[in-house]
Amino acid sequence: MEHQVSIMSDWVLLGLIVALVTLLLLTVFGFVVYSGLFTEVVVSAGSPPVGSITLAYKFRVGPYGESGQLFTDGCSISSKLCSIGVYYDNPHTVSPEKCRFAIGRILSEGDAKPSEEQIKRFQKYGFKIFSFPAPSHVVMATFPFTTPLSIHLAVNRVHPALDTYIKERKLCAHPRIEIYKEDRIYFVCPLARQGDFYVPEMKELERRSRAAAAETEDAQTDITGADTMSETSSISMEATPDSRDTSVATSILLPFPASRGREEADNRSEHSYSESGASGSSFEELDLEVTGDGEGTPSLLPGVGYAGNQEVTEKWTKEPIAAERGEE
Repeated sequence: MEHQVSIMSDWVLLGLIVALVTLLLLTVFGFVVYSGLFTEVVVSAGSPPVGSITLAYKFRVGPYGESGQLFTDGCSISSKLCSIGVYYDNPHTVSPEKCRFAIGRILSEGDAKPSEEQIKRFQKYGFKIFSFPAPSHVVMATFPFTTPLSIHLAVNRVHPALDTYIKERKLCAHPRIEIYKEDRIYFVCPLARQGDFYVPEMKELERRSRAAAAETEDAQTDITGADTMSETSSISMEATPDSRDTSVATSILLPFPASRGREEADNRSEHSYSESGASGSSFEELDLEVTGDGEGTPSLLPGVGYAGNQEVTEKWTKEPIAAERGEE
């Protein structure tokens, strides 16, 4: 009798363990689903979900994984404000230590002005203040922001969807902006005036990069031009007296077409599109939803990582924007 009771007790204990494990697994599964595991990713183009903003930010060059600490820093100063992240490089092709990004908090939107107290508080902890204008048209997607796990799910699912959308339509859409607002994460890629969304530190890095590239190219051109001049001069010395004038003229003029071609290439590259799109369609060609007043509106449906076989580029931006060249 006692043996039977012992066996029953063992079965009851085993049943309780199985039930607890099952409940635990169901709880974890429910948590992941609630975080957005099965949320459909919807990418659209149209008017942005936010207007002009003033933000307090910190700029960094390094792995994007370091952005978490910057988010924490901003949240510790003011937990009521919305977080924002601006990512300038494609992490799949740019080495982690060279990726550039800015992380911070949105101090005000639209016509509202941030308080002096807020500005001083963030500046005290090393944040800088900058303003972004309202983008006219953007490529965007949204994702639920219900748990901390939502961030990881969103990053791994939304960015590949954005890449595919931008590549298929050959758009110039950069940089990547993430806005954490209430229970949604907004992923925004401006289609115009991208230079307005470059913080001063990023503009300075781009200016230095362009200057270094120009110096390198000029040095290579000088070497090539000298070699060409030397070769042409040798040929002209061996020419007959009747052809001397022509040879001298040729030796003088030959370097200039190459130089002119380089200048023309530079001018073309200054207006080239983002490397994420080869021909760079304009946002007017997108399938925007049209309202009664004729303006495109976004489709912010619930749902929002890179396709294995798609082409990726070193940067989401390829060349300096017009706004940056104007500042120089």
